[in-house]
Amino acid sequence: MAGRAYLDWNATAPMRAAARAATVVALDAGNPSSVHAEGRAARAVVERARAEVAAAVGATPRQIVFTSGATEANALALSPGLELCDGHAHRDGLAVSAIEHPSVLRGHRFGTLPVETVAVDCDGVAQPATVAEALARLVARGAVRPLVSVMLANNETGVIQPVAAIASAVHAAGGLLHVDAVQALGRIPLDFRGLGADLMTVSSHKIGGPKGAGALVVGPRVAHIASPLIGGGGQEQGRRAGTENVPAIAGFGAAAAEAVAELAVAADRMLGLRRHLAERLLAAAPDALELGAAVPRLPNTVAVSLKGLSAETSVIAFDLSGVAISAGSACSSGKVAASHVVEAMGHPGLAGSTLRFSIGSTTTEADLDRAIGVWRTVVGALANRQGKAA
Repeated sequence: MAGRAYLDWNATAPMRAAARAATVVALDAGNPSSVHAEGRAARAVVERARAEVAAAVGATPRQIVFTSGATEANALALSPGLELCDGHAHRDGLAVSAIEHPSVLRGHRFGTLPVETVAVDCDGVAQPATVAEALARLVARGAVRPLVSVMLANNETGVIQPVAAIASAVHAAGGLLHVDAVQALGRIPLDFRGLGADLMTVSSHKIGGPKGAGALVVGPRVAHIASPLIGGGGQEQGRRAGTENVPAIAGFGAAAAEAVAELAVAADRMLGLRRHLAERLLAAAPDALELGAAVPRLPNTVAVSLKGLSAETSVIAFDLSGVAISAGSACSSGKVAASHVVEAMGHPGLAGSTLRFSIGSTTTEADLDRAIGVWRTVVGALANRQGKAA
């Protein structure tokens, strides 16, 4: 729709021209597992994209396992069947932070094995000491080779987690660390080695690549994934069978390369826009709460809660006024539900009253001003209803 303001980049980013071009060119590619010229050409496309994604996340190409998206990559990682190079086989317990994406909270494969939840503080941060407490609870339940999953940046609030410190705590307890870095890629510098994670998930469509491609980054401590989700022909080093989605992977690589190349300039610009937006949202509703405002956050995300506000009807009001925003994670096929992230932060009364604004590299100040105008209307209508009720 012409003239709309798109402020839901955390759900999906508009496709980059470079990614679109790379995807279209690769539509006629052969099977990358074939040994003839057409197959070798397709393999070259996949391996170039693998190198581009690896460079974007601070890993080596061999550490990149392409999947159909982040949900699959998370499910592949969150399995007891992770074997280490030092001979320690299989994970016997899992700890996940309370603010993880549903694909982590409900998508793991630990079945009847012990699972613990890592609480977050009022700012939405999973502290290393709290992770250690969850690990101690796992030990008490007989789990001595745990897997821990903590996201790098939250999809609803943008709050950045102290992953490097958490990695130290996890490794000291003999565990492995998985990090969902889907929202971080392209918005903050991302260094897999520097984070100290053992496994990391990234996604194509969050950075302007095509949907249908993601990757699991596998660190050097993980020798083998004994229970891949998809078995078969041995593609992706035996970790994910099936013919690779060459067009989507090509677009993913192009998007990753461009996102990293423009990161410094884009991040500064987004931060300025985020501040502009937050200041005006709060000026129009002084009683509103900006979630995570006191801690490091992504430069593109603003989450605001206002008591009495219906997130569901507000999202519809914004949409009808030509502004696309969200009430949380875009993972439920249009369903707007109370935010488990807001609840975990200690604000259960605001879990159904929180809106997320997420911006990107092409967002303009005019887009934000349009959203601010709708926000004033929504807030004014709320105040009018509350005044009549009183």
